[in-house]
Amino acid sequence: MVVALLSVELFLPGAGSLKAKRMVLRRVKDRLAKFNVAVSEVEHHDLWQRAGLGIVTVSTARAHAERELTAVADEIERLEPGAITRTEIEFLA
Repeated sequence: MVVALLSVELFLPGAGSLKAKRMVLRRVKDRLAKFNVAVSEVEHHDLWQRAGLGIVTVSTARAHAERELTAVADEIERLEPGAITRTEIEFLA
């Protein structure tokens, strides 16, 4: 069993309030529902234009988990072009 974590940091220059930020994040989370992942906002809860997402998947193979998380990052980039400032994939087990 492999547990993989994708950490994504986003910069949302168009968000003028926490409500606007939450709307963007909700749209991203809803679109990521088609992947076999769990998504949570884990950083920068009180900042309007920054967000940190933790995205986790469980798989039987490391390569499959990495492909899944890479596809997730690509989908976020497609939804919010230029918003990703940092990504990092960690394998936990």
